[in-house]
Amino acid sequence: MATMSLPDSRTEQDGSAVIRVLSYNIRSMRDDRAALARVIRACAPDLVLVQEAPRFFRWRKYAARLAAATDLVILGGGATAAGPLLLCSLRATVERTEDILLPRTPGQHRRGFATAVVRFAGARLGVVSCHLSLQRQERAAQAERLTTTVDALGVEHAVVAGDLNDVPSGRAFRRLAGRYQDCWETKPLGGEYTFPAHDPLRRIDAVFATDGVEVLGCGVPNGLPGVRETDLRAATDHLPVLAALRVPAAPDGRRQGLSSGSGRSPRARRDPNERL
Repeated sequence: MATMSLPDSRTEQDGSAVIRVLSYNIRSMRDDRAALARVIRACAPDLVLVQEAPRFFRWRKYAARLAAATDLVILGGGATAAGPLLLCSLRATVERTEDILLPRTPGQHRRGFATAVVRFAGARLGVVSCHLSLQRQERAAQAERLTTTVDALGVEHAVVAGDLNDVPSGRAFRRLAGRYQDCWETKPLGGEYTFPAHDPLRRIDAVFATDGVEVLGCGVPNGLPGVRETDLRAATDHLPVLAALRVPAAPDGRRQGLSSGSGRSPRARRDPNERL
């Protein structure tokens, strides 16, 4: 298999930031947790937008263990967002987080969004992790709500990722791809199909970015150094999607990026050990 070459994270002279964003449905950590941690570590992400994080008994402890095993910290989400979870590296500075629960439809799972606004050096970025409904009409309504949620973050640049339970020709997927850059379509790198992990036939997981964010590469990290095929298939029932993005500096980004007093580090906001 060919080696996947994706740009490493870095800060540019102008205050912009190259970041790695990983979207991953982890099926409540019911599969091989060691393989899951190895995959995430090998991807070296700055942000992990998780779906199907543990939601029930001792869910905070499981989330904290995942963060510790992958050298990341918890940013937000989990059971309080009905499954979407955000992890980040210590490179991120946190402005704010919010977990949003969507209206419950009888007979369907509760859904929600995990959202945040973070900074990497001088670059300011909105972040939303989502897991859309299995039901077509509800899924389309949730995709619409997702766009208003991104707008409400009040940021110029944002990344949205998750398990859409929809294919690119579907209504919900098309709504998001019509509003944002579908990162795999913009610059495909690595594999396309994400489900099921043992024999992927469909692309139902995706990373999207707003205009102005430069997509440097995006796809399933097949062939990425350190990512083993056996781990990808053992970790969960979905394959992850990894994107490298260049986020422009905010107008005052250079000053903010150099100021030690602006924002909070993710460790200061929420240390994994505090959630045990």
